[in-house]
Amino acid sequence: MEAKVMDIKEMAESILPEMIETRRYMHMHPEVSFHEKETYKYILERLNKYPGLSIKENVGGGGLLATLSNAPHPHVAIRADFDALPIQDEKDVPYRSTVEGVMHACGHDAHTSTLLALLDTVYHNRDSLKGSISFLFQFAEEVQPGGAISMVEDGVLTGIDKVYGQHYWSQYPTGVIRTKPGPLVASPDYFEITIRGKGGHAAHPHNAVDPIVIVSELITSLQTTVARQVAPLDNAVVTVGKVRAGDAFNVIPDTATITGTVRTFKQETKEMIHDIFHREASLTAEKRGATADVLYNFGYPAVINHDAEAEIVRQAAGEAGIAFEESKPLMIGEDFSYFINERPGAFFFTGSGNHEKLSDFVHHHPKFDLDEDAMVNGLTMFMKILEIEQVIEWKHTSLKN
Repeated sequence: MEAKVMDIKEMAESILPEMIETRRYMHMHPEVSFHEKETYKYILERLNKYPGLSIKENVGGGGLLATLSNAPHPHVAIRADFDALPIQDEKDVPYRSTVEGVMHACGHDAHTSTLLALLDTVYHNRDSLKGSISFLFQFAEEVQPGGAISMVEDGVLTGIDKVYGQHYWSQYPTGVIRTKPGPLVASPDYFEITIRGKGGHAAHPHNAVDPIVIVSELITSLQTTVARQVAPLDNAVVTVGKVRAGDAFNVIPDTATITGTVRTFKQETKEMIHDIFHREASLTAEKRGATADVLYNFGYPAVINHDAEAEIVRQAAGEAGIAFEESKPLMIGEDFSYFINERPGAFFFTGSGNHEKLSDFVHHHPKFDLDEDAMVNGLTMFMKILEIEQVIEWKHTSLKN
């Protein structure tokens, strides 16, 4: 088969149809976090097609590690997640989810498709490898405690020098790469506070201890206290997402519960807000004759990019001819943090929004979709990063007609 000389982006463009095919298959067959059995099998079947590829199965209980190596160092890992969400797919497209109430509403199907394409490209250029490349296929990013921490604890980073990851992002237009050194993605904590009062008839509130009134006061107190005690430049978001109390319009219930999330970047800020929640809940309940039960779970650590590796992402975009913009910190959550807490690395966003293709719905929306052309940029970025890291020297050829 005659090889055609082409640059890295042209190489990525040449296998876009295969990336689309993989992505659409996964989009039609989604599985939620910690239940990705068929997705795992599908990825493993794909990996087994490459003779000589080192494969470690069930990493951390549900992940996969594949490695190609010509030398122990430099050794760079690229990560993709593959879980879906419990959301009904409302798109009218041929590749709509076939699983009731489950869909890939965050782009993880495209992450995995891109990583499989990268593996295929490296494999067919493996004689150009100067070090080692590991491909991390991670389960359960969407649900805490997540899959990354168990993979790290299982030794997935052993021998690896650096790690990179990306997220296709529908709120950034296709054709743009964004990241920044330092804090990029927040740490998402979860809280649930139950106020225990005394139920009674709605006509006789003086004979009851109304937990709804108390929890309303608590919501205001939490927002006010955090706003006045956390330094303005130490980003902190407190959101009460659910209030649950009572079943009848004329009955004061015994309990009222609020649940929500806190987003921060600094560990000391996380700990401060944790203490504020416990203190304010107890004080607010006590002064009204009630008690408070507080559940506060620390979530994934914040994604803090390493400066040198974030600069490599910028350099890769420039050399590939892809527009680069400095990112603002985002208050979402992402357990890629566990990887770059252990090794130098960087995380970046690859724009995938295109209004004309109806691919600019926010993530986790029932009509979420991806501009599949963006996968060319995602693959190109990883190829360039590996080249800059001197792990591989691309011959700029393709073995595909």
